[in-house]
Amino acid sequence: MRSNIEDRAVELAHYIIDTRATVRAAAKHFGVSKSTVHKDLSERLERVDDTLYQQVKSVLDFNKSQRHIRGGLATRKKYKGQ
Repeated sequence: MRSNIEDRAVELAHYIIDTRATVRAAAKHFGVSKSTVHKDLSERLERVDDTLYQQVKSVLDFNKSQRHIRGGLATRKKYKGQ
């Protein structure tokens, strides 16, 4: 069971690095919760593969810095009826 969780963390990391996806998008793609994705990437992956962890961390930090922009665009889209 343990290797399965670690494999999932590595697979999630590769997906996020390749697609520059958000945690929410990755969770939807893999059919798991956002909490699971976050725990896999922030805790488990660091113990498994530190270089992969650093790459994922940079993508997640970028997504976090852009979050307020995406939220504003979503609100604008909602009220413009698009």
